[in-house]
Amino acid sequence: MNLVKHRPLLLPAVAAVALWIAGLVVTNALSDKIPHHPTDAQLLAWVQGNQNSILMGGWLFMLGCLSLVWFAAVLRARLAEAEGGQHTYATLAFGGVSIAAVFGLLIPAGDIASAINHDSISAATAGMLHNSSDMFFVAAELALILFFVGTAVVALRTGVLPKWWALFGVLIAVVLVIGPIGWAALIFGTPVWLLGTGLIVGATPRTRSRAVAAAAV
Repeated sequence: MNLVKHRPLLLPAVAAVALWIAGLVVTNALSDKIPHHPTDAQLLAWVQGNQNSILMGGWLFMLGCLSLVWFAAVLRARLAEAEGGQHTYATLAFGGVSIAAVFGLLIPAGDIASAINHDSISAATAGMLHNSSDMFFVAAELALILFFVGTAVVALRTGVLPKWWALFGVLIAVVLVIGPIGWAALIFGTPVWLLGTGLIVGATPRTRSRAVAAAAV
């Protein structure tokens, strides 16, 4: 309880990562395996045979995206306090993560729609909805660049987060920009950064951040 009190970002960070993992496990591990490069007919058969796991897994994943917004709202308050002024970069970070969360909500939405309408949906529609997750994934990947850049700028200027951790965020942003490997920063780098920040915030006193910000002005 004390850990959560002193590290207010830890709870939403853990919730987001845990719900994402749970959603993916329920959707993929607890349902029939989708063939490699499936046809539309195979995707429709998968949807019709696994409605419950698709609905439950997608729902859990979407709740994880909402937890990400919760995390970002708590972090924004801390960044804005440290940054002062117009809160430009704190707002940029929150805007970027909010956009990413919206696209994250849409990643499982196509399969959820197919599962809800499994009796009347065509194979072509099921295939299109399933494959639409790729474009939402890429959009979420790009939107997160704003989040990591905005957070890193405030952290490097004010010390609200350790410098080495801010630089790790910059590295994640750079990898997100690189299309062929950007997926790794989203799937692996982002959850690690969320959990790490949840542990770090609270260990860095707010008074130190305010003092550094005042000195920078």
